[in-house]
Order: sequence, then structure tokens, then C-alpha cells
Amino acid sequence: MNAANENKPFASAGKCPICGKPAQAESRPFCSKRCADVDLNRWLSGSYAIPAVESEEDDRDEDDREA
Repeated sequence: MNAANENKPFASAGKCPICGKPAQAESRPFCSKRCADVDLNRWLSGSYAIPAVESEEDDRDEDDREA
């Protein structure tokens, strides 16, 4: 590591995923506490979800367990 880089704060890492402004080191990966709170609210309210596709094998496994 370069000695000149040791005392520098981390550079912002891209754009804020909420509003697209440059991310700030204090709120990374967001640009502000507000955008971080918006993201947290989306997680807590269930706005973010990972789609799941159940296969026929999963259905058969559940039927076997019930019997």
C-alpha cells in the first residue's frame, strides 16, 4: 500500500442506489442518511423481495413429508 493513501479516507464507491448521486464515505453506499433510511424502510416494509420459483420436485418433497 502506498504511504500517501494510508491517511486518506476511503473514496466514495460509485453512485447511491436510491437517488444516483455520488456516494459519501460516511453513508456508503448511499449519499446521505436519508437515502440509507429510505433503503432500510424498503427492506422492513417488504418492498424488496427475492423472487422464488418452486419446482415440481419441491412440491413432491412437501407431499412426502406430509404423508
